[in-house]
Amino acid sequence: MDHFLYRDGILHAEDVALPDVAAFVGTPFYCYSTATLTRHFTLFDDALSWGPHLICFAMKSNSNQAILKVLAGLGAGMDVVSGGEYARAKAAGVPGERIVFSGVGKTRAEMRTALIGGIRQFNVESEPEMRALSDVAVSLGVHAPITVRVNPDVDAKTHEKISTGKSENKFGVPISRAREVYAEAAALPGLKVVGVDVHIGSQLTELEPFELAYRKVADLTRALREDGHEILRLDLGGGLGIPYERTNEAPPLPTDYGALIQRTVGDLGCEVEIEPGRLISGNAGIMVSRVIYVKQGEDRKFLILDGAMNDLVRPSMYGAYHDIVPVVEPAAGTEYTKYDVVGPVCESGDTFAKAREMVPLSEDDLVAFRSAGAYGAVMSSEYNTRPLIPEVLVQGDQFAVIRQRPTFDEIINRDTIPAWL
Repeated sequence: MDHFLYRDGILHAEDVALPDVAAFVGTPFYCYSTATLTRHFTLFDDALSWGPHLICFAMKSNSNQAILKVLAGLGAGMDVVSGGEYARAKAAGVPGERIVFSGVGKTRAEMRTALIGGIRQFNVESEPEMRALSDVAVSLGVHAPITVRVNPDVDAKTHEKISTGKSENKFGVPISRAREVYAEAAALPGLKVVGVDVHIGSQLTELEPFELAYRKVADLTRALREDGHEILRLDLGGGLGIPYERTNEAPPLPTDYGALIQRTVGDLGCEVEIEPGRLISGNAGIMVSRVIYVKQGEDRKFLILDGAMNDLVRPSMYGAYHDIVPVVEPAAGTEYTKYDVVGPVCESGDTFAKAREMVPLSEDDLVAFRSAGAYGAVMSSEYNTRPLIPEVLVQGDQFAVIRQRPTFDEIINRDTIPAWL
């Protein structure tokens, strides 16, 4: 469920009419719903109420500070994968003890920053990283709390580019070698082992892969405790999918996911950490764009929008589907027509949809890309010197611009011309 609904024939974000936002900020723009963010976080929180837990929002899905402040105010921690995301989390007021640092390529500088600024744990992914972290911690006279990310070799049954738990993927250490890796971690002077980490992928629409992975983690936890390690936390990652296509069967609910966690690892007495991103922010955001032209091709119609692949890259990168709806509600019984929905960037890949059945649209009509709150704005670029588009947050009948559209001068003036030119 989200809070983008038609009211009196106009698509609203909560109580705000989207044409009013478009008139204020121009198009294209991203728009987020506070009520939807709150609802989705609360679903996860309730689903894990059977035991101690922390929900760390996966910032890679949406890192705007206003979004982070909404979620932090609800009690969320943050899952970061770079020094920049760590800095954003701290700037949004998230304390270090609620920040988990993930990622396969943490640098010593990033480790040092997090150890000085405060960190809940590092999810380490290799022995070289583990040794580097120990060195940095020793140089600072502290112990770095760690989990080791294990790769359970479980097929997440998702897109190959967002699958992370198979043996062929770059993430984690093979679960078959986990005990020896933990033995080395315990012997390193700058580390303190606190738990186990696993994450098998994103946009999972079935629970079975989670169950297979979590049962392996439960067995490993028992074995590690036999080896003398104090395993206090289980970081079980994120990855629960959302229904991008409204006609598809809905993915499992957070309540089902929480019950599965309780069933597979609930008897271990560990604090559970999960790192949802897409399911919290995905349906909480849309991208609104305007029709520039309707072009008749040889055998198809092109709907040319002012939004482009640099604004929302998922369709070009993953072949991802986004529901595209008119901001003005069509009359009942309106016949559909087929469009190739494209942007103005000089790439054939700048295509959002092919032969998409939609109501007839004309120049200046507004359309909304649903389920664009995750991996939308964070993956955008200024390709073709197109400014990053505004982000807007709605709460009830209020809205605020939470990222401004830069001017051409601001973009161009970032360049520095050498003196010899």
